[in-house]
Amino acid sequence: MKSTSNLGWTVIGAICAIVLAALWAAPLLWALSTALRPELETVSADFYWLPQTWTLDAFAKTLGAGNLVRWLFNSALVALAVTAITMAISLMAAYAFSQLRFRGKGLLFALAMLAFLLPFEALLVPLFRTMNQLGMINSYAGIVLPQVVSPVVIYVFKQFFDGIPADFREAATMDGAGPLRVLWSVYLPISGNIVWAMAIVTFIAAWNNFLWPFIIVTSNDMMTVPLGLTQTYDAFGVRYAQLMAAALLGALPVALAYVVFQKKVTQGFLAASGLKG
Repeated sequence: MKSTSNLGWTVIGAICAIVLAALWAAPLLWALSTALRPELETVSADFYWLPQTWTLDAFAKTLGAGNLVRWLFNSALVALAVTAITMAISLMAAYAFSQLRFRGKGLLFALAMLAFLLPFEALLVPLFRTMNQLGMINSYAGIVLPQVVSPVVIYVFKQFFDGIPADFREAATMDGAGPLRVLWSVYLPISGNIVWAMAIVTFIAAWNNFLWPFIIVTSNDMMTVPLGLTQTYDAFGVRYAQLMAAALLGALPVALAYVVFQKKVTQGFLAASGLKG
């Protein structure tokens, strides 16, 4: 009887997973279907799930018109820079909060965690004024720097470092290693999976960030993909096939990054939660 009950719940769970997967995939498949149609089909009164005429014209015109290649370059550069700097800052801060003893550590950590209570929108005005005073409007530095402090990543790393036995640090310290050496040679190799997981999450968040580039960027050549997609209406008019093609091309690098590092991301979150993969 118990086996039958377990089988029933398994079937229900599988059905729910299939339904959720279908709901997630449907908009993506529709976008792909739209991008593979001629423009006339996208505004036709007749509804078809699949294109009646298959064509790559939308992708060709999207790559040939506008500044999509430039936007992709900007997004890649910004996302990689944000990820690298965020990881460096977060690892050092988390190690200090977790393993070092210094006056005011508890207060500083509490202040860092208070950032959870502040939505990014509340900081837009002071951040913009600061970037303006530093002459960083419409620059890569202006886009990157306000995004490099992540209390979430610091907290995750600190919680993981707290679970590492202090004997590792003490042994390295006795051999003459300083804090940075201990972090680099001892804690970083142990934390490889969780570092990869946080790096991919940070990269995706930076790539998809729309609000801050929208505030700080003033020229078409400095736009990232999410911001640049809002300009496709001006470049193409209401051309849904080209709009979907641009959106798919813009999302492709992030999707590939997640697919390539999916295993490391899963292992990292399992490590962060205290489970073993």
